[in-house]
Amino acid sequence: MAVKIRLRRMGAKKAPFYRIVVADSRFPRDGRFIEEIGTYNPLTDPAEVKIDTEKAADWIKNGAQPTVTVKALLKKNGVID
Repeated sequence: MAVKIRLRRMGAKKAPFYRIVVADSRFPRDGRFIEEIGTYNPLTDPAEVKIDTEKAADWIKNGAQPTVTVKALLKKNGVID
């Protein structure tokens, strides 16, 4: 089972809001997930990012692969180098 840390789109049309979730890569983007570890709101200035750093670090240590966008957000918050 390939586990990914990725964004799950929420919010209305033209007003995206994302949850950062840990999910099996076989499931759809907005489908079933294992755990929610944070949120990302790109509409605010600056973009608002809240991540549970302990949970994110544990999942990465256990082999979860972040997507490109989530990897940038984790670097910005100091979870990964």
